[in-house]
Amino acid sequence: MSFDMPQQIPTLQNLDAPVEPLVLTRAQRVFPRPAARSKRKPVGQILVEMGALDPDDLLRAASMRQREDARIGDILLAHNMVSENALFTALSRQFNAEIAQFDRFPPDVRLIDRIGADECLRRGILPWRQAGGSVLIASCRPEQFDDLRPRLTSLFGPVRLAVTSETALHDALLRSRQRKLATQAETRVAAHESCREMDIRKLTRMISGLAVLGVILALISPLSAGILLTSWAVITLVISVALKISAAVAQAKVARHRQTTFASRRKRTSLPTISIMLPLFKEREIATRLIKRISRLNYPRELLDVCLVVEEDDTVTQEAIAGTELPRWMRQIIVPRGGVKTKPRALNFALDFCRGSIVGIYDAEDAPEPEQLHKVAAHFAQAGPEVACVQGVLDFYNARTNWLSRCFTVEYATWFRVILPGYERMGLTVPLGGTTLFFRRDAIEELGGWDAHNVTEDADLGIRLARHGYRTELLHTVTEEEANCRLWPWIKQRSRWLKGYAMTYAMHMQHPRKLLRDLGPWRFFGAQALFLGALSQFVLAPFLWSFWLFPLGLPHPMRAVLPHDLVIVLGAIFLLSEAITVAAGMVATSTPKHKWLWPWVPTLHFYYPLATLAALKGLWEMVSKPYYWDKTAHGIDDLGFHDDQDATAPQSTPQTGQVEIKAAANHPALPQSATAPLVLYPKSARPRLREVAEAAQPFVFDTPDAEASAPLPNQGRRLTFGLDLSAHP
Repeated sequence: MSFDMPQQIPTLQNLDAPVEPLVLTRAQRVFPRPAARSKRKPVGQILVEMGALDPDDLLRAASMRQREDARIGDILLAHNMVSENALFTALSRQFNAEIAQFDRFPPDVRLIDRIGADECLRRGILPWRQAGGSVLIASCRPEQFDDLRPRLTSLFGPVRLAVTSETALHDALLRSRQRKLATQAETRVAAHESCREMDIRKLTRMISGLAVLGVILALISPLSAGILLTSWAVITLVISVALKISAAVAQAKVARHRQTTFASRRKRTSLPTISIMLPLFKEREIATRLIKRISRLNYPRELLDVCLVVEEDDTVTQEAIAGTELPRWMRQIIVPRGGVKTKPRALNFALDFCRGSIVGIYDAEDAPEPEQLHKVAAHFAQAGPEVACVQGVLDFYNARTNWLSRCFTVEYATWFRVILPGYERMGLTVPLGGTTLFFRRDAIEELGGWDAHNVTEDADLGIRLARHGYRTELLHTVTEEEANCRLWPWIKQRSRWLKGYAMTYAMHMQHPRKLLRDLGPWRFFGAQALFLGALSQFVLAPFLWSFWLFPLGLPHPMRAVLPHDLVIVLGAIFLLSEAITVAAGMVATSTPKHKWLWPWVPTLHFYYPLATLAALKGLWEMVSKPYYWDKTAHGIDDLGFHDDQDATAPQSTPQTGQVEIKAAANHPALPQSATAPLVLYPKSARPRLREVAEAAQPFVFDTPDAEASAPLPNQGRRLTFGLDLSAHP
């Protein structure tokens, strides 16, 4: 919504010479010489001349921009330095363009359809109307208009620019093409990769046929049926145990320094804009606390784009949000009614409205750690282009509520701290969690977003990422959420997950040879073990439980046909499985925060049987109502997390992405006068910059994390123009 103000950064040629500060006059600081490629007056200068912007605020915004991939206008708006009306008035003067008035002249839908509503959102443009032999193109990013002009001219003939705000552009598009965007959200994923094209009736007949065949076999020869099903259950159990052991060993080999600190990573690139999508549905109690928790993120506000995604008919959540004052960097996106009502459909609809080059997902009850987005940005900056997704670690803040929440916490700790890191190191496909996921925007758009007809869209997306040659990496950053601590809601949630697992497996296995070619033999085997193995284990678990009758001396249908030695082998396998489960749980909860859970780890033996009930419920719903989203209620036990924790959040990372600089002795602070020149010092001078920050003065600092990482070649020879906002929220 703004235009970049060109900058000139002075450099020093000889750091060994006596320190002589380089002084810039006030005019040079506020109005640097424009870049040769642009003859337009900088928008900041126009705002100052209009009297809408204080020169010192412009200087602060310009200094922030040195470390951020943000436009100067975005910074001014995010920090309330200028009004939106004033900014777009200045932009209209800068580009000699009129301001679009959609209420007076509604957009021509025929022009919109010529380029596509989704493309309009992606490019920040709206073909508005024909006037004087040309087509007026409204844009909220006027600085990009010249780059788009050739394509626009080929579509519309002569075009002219009109300036508008992003909010006005989105509202105009929704009024004219809301239903079309909603339909596209349901069919965004290619048909051959979506559950919507899966023949549910054929699948229903197949499942029903297998069930009938099993009943007939059990009636004709109960023993044969029992042996067959038990054999398959034992085979999948052995594979599951072997994978769990391998994953634990692989995870143990991961060096602790594998995750480079985000401070040493981020100095090589500007901080990107990150969009966070928060799908909400009937969340009356969570809205206020959600805003507080997301506000704990210390990422620069001008680079933070939080989208509260709400269904059109969800008046409960809309009323809760309406009663809460949203910060400027947080907005509500209303998803129109459609053929299905699922979380992935809502995410697809909101994706085109996102501003960021990185797109993340949180759940309604999530409480991410304050530095999480800095770590995500740094990880993507260091990773290769094939890394399309970063998965964070999930934990629970209400683990102490009851036995169910404690076991759930142990299960999550094992999954995210032992199993998934092991899978990643072994080169297997990493199944995604539903939250604390971050994607490269271009990659998720290439894949078509999420499958709107899959109720476990995260598991499906993990497979599709792998099939398209992308990788998912794990990042050691923790998001706390609410553990489902009531029995029936837990079963409902788990049944939805397992139903999604079954649908994902059935969809991708429609063409097994193609899946094998896409994944390769090793990852294909991993997918079979993960999806088919997990489903088989939960559904057939009662056959394995029956073998506990042997050591109790109770009658068992197979006692007469199973050799004694085979019974001993099976018993050893079962005991090994339980021991591995307990050992993995102990390792996963060995941190000081979780060590109190150790006495509860052995009780997982009574926890996992609940998933068998969930699996049976999920399979039934897969046949009867495959697209039904059995929503998980949030806010039931949400008080385990104290929202005043933001007062104790780490303060070492200022909101502009800088690291606090330790002052050196024997040098006075910069002048506090608003008319004083800005003094630039090299690293060797070590000025007392902390005092400057406290005095709300802009300053220049050397390599921001020089104290936190090993020196790089020529480190300290660059001067970075910036402002520490840790003292100025």
